[in-house]
Amino acid sequence: MNITAGMVQELRRKTSAGIMDCKKALKETGGDLEKSIEYLRKKGINAAASKAHRKALSGKIDSYIHLDGKIGVLLEVNCETDFVAKTAEFSQFVKDLSLQIAALDPKYISQENVPEEIIEKEKDIFRTQAEKSKKPAAVIERIVEGKVGKYYEEVCLIEQSFIKDSSKNIKSLLLETIAKLGENIVIKRFVRFKLGEDI
Repeated sequence: MNITAGMVQELRRKTSAGIMDCKKALKETGGDLEKSIEYLRKKGINAAASKAHRKALSGKIDSYIHLDGKIGVLLEVNCETDFVAKTAEFSQFVKDLSLQIAALDPKYISQENVPEEIIEKEKDIFRTQAEKSKKPAAVIERIVEGKVGKYYEEVCLIEQSFIKDSSKNIKSLLLETIAKLGENIVIKRFVRFKLGEDI
């Protein structure tokens, strides 16, 4: 069965789960919405998304230095309690994020953090490129939206494919960690340094 963007969006609206998780759930259940919700609940992803409103004031700041001191990352990840902050699972999640940032150089945490003027500028570039194809306006707009989606996957940390497992993105990894640890987890901020580069 062909899984449409509309089906994915509807499942996301009902569960707050990530795009990749919704796609996988719909594929596994043949596109059945109710079975997909049940599939996500069994995985703990739906429950994880419901914790997102809870305050996360504990956590940890992690640093990672790579390539003989040529790249460095400082990262703050929050959770609800010191107990969870001290677990091996939370520490591993934070370390994985540091490695991800060092390797793939995201510019923002999520789509919401990308300034509107940056997106409009990218859309203008993509539209100009697409117009050279002489395709109808509606097709050009779909091409532009598709390229904007790819842009988000490149520059937004939670949209990037996880370097240790390309079958999931960082948002999926975050939701899995929330489900496993039973607390809200927030990727608060990060900075990546590269020798000789301005921030």
